[in-house]
Amino acid sequence: MGSGRDRDDPLSFTSNPSSASSPVTVSDYLDNFLGEPTSRSGSFQSESLLGGDSSNDGDFGFARPDFRSEQLAGTVQFYERHVFLCYKKPSVWPARIEAAEFDRLPRLLSAAVSARKSSMKKETRLTICEGHDGTETSNGDVLIFPDMIRYRRLTHFDVDTFVEEVLVKDGEWLPGNPESLKGSYVFVCSHGSRDRRCGVCGPPLVSRFREELEFYGLQGKVSVSPCSHIGGHKYAGNVIIYQSKIHRKVTGHWYGYVQPEDVHVLLEKHIIKGEIVDRLWRGEMGLSEEDQKETQERRLQVNGAGHTVNKSNGKVTQESSVLCCQPGAAAEPNGCCQQNGKSSSCCQDATLMLSLETSEDSQLENENNTEKLTPGRKTAEKTFFRINSVKGSSTRKVCAIPTWLESWEREDTYAALAVVCAAASVVVAYTCYKQL
Repeated sequence: MGSGRDRDDPLSFTSNPSSASSPVTVSDYLDNFLGEPTSRSGSFQSESLLGGDSSNDGDFGFARPDFRSEQLAGTVQFYERHVFLCYKKPSVWPARIEAAEFDRLPRLLSAAVSARKSSMKKETRLTICEGHDGTETSNGDVLIFPDMIRYRRLTHFDVDTFVEEVLVKDGEWLPGNPESLKGSYVFVCSHGSRDRRCGVCGPPLVSRFREELEFYGLQGKVSVSPCSHIGGHKYAGNVIIYQSKIHRKVTGHWYGYVQPEDVHVLLEKHIIKGEIVDRLWRGEMGLSEEDQKETQERRLQVNGAGHTVNKSNGKVTQESSVLCCQPGAAAEPNGCCQQNGKSSSCCQDATLMLSLETSEDSQLENENNTEKLTPGRKTAEKTFFRINSVKGSSTRKVCAIPTWLESWEREDTYAALAVVCAAASVVVAYTCYKQL
């Protein structure tokens, strides 16, 4: 049976290799059933998601029955290049933003990439990520990985030229000036109008990533953005991390079934240490589905007995490399987090925490010249923060339904002004004509 994982994803333009290596099938019917209804204009108008319906967590969130029930490794379809178009906010993205009548730029870019995909030398994915005018990722900006470059302010007039010069000919877009990207880029699928699981799981993950970046002092070094559907609704929360290694090779790793409690693990192990978190790992850019499975097996063999693979479903479990507190257990001297809730919280890496504390001590001494904190005291403060952040992960914010004003962007303003000026010109011309 052919793999249906990405058949429903017009924003993914990749070849369809033999599905004999594909362990997952996602039916269009299931996606349509779980997808959130949209208005006639395609806007996201779900009160149940935006209003904080308590049933969302149990049915579509991290507590849903099928959470972490299936194999992850080998669930990323082969691709070699990922293009992100920065465009508005997830709350106003329609389910099929690449085909939305009023979202001209993503619609035209999607059509151009689809029309020229057979001429591209690299298998290319196109995804929408959040964009805000006047910020680092403004509307119309295009990020390309593994090239690690950014083009500023693409407009619908430039789409065909951009696709031809950059994606087909692998050259440069002459009107633009490509900027080099540095650091790590994290994308979290938050496309709630496409699938409720992503809409429920994505936003808390984005918030937790941003909290942890501030906690670790990684602002400016790690960028976190919500993005549109990337394939694999059932694995929500879905996270992609693009990062340049020491030898300058850019990697793109996918993680699935990510919970807010896993965010600090991804930051500490993947981004800071450069280690793969295998129990959440879905695959990697540049590898076929079979290669992803083989790569993980080799990696687990090298890492030793700390991980085991369940041969019946391919799930990776971690046995002794991480000690976790039991519900209701007190904090241990080694820094194990105290947790009184239903789920347990994992211990911190003492070596990593000490190195982070040392750098933070230097920063505090240089910037504020305040009282020096001992590592023991800072560890206690960090543990207290971790406990509060884990407990706070279940807190739900009630958001208002987005209005037309929230989606009003600079190009919309220019268009409105042009219409007003044209109308004024007609009035003036008609007045002069009457006076003749």
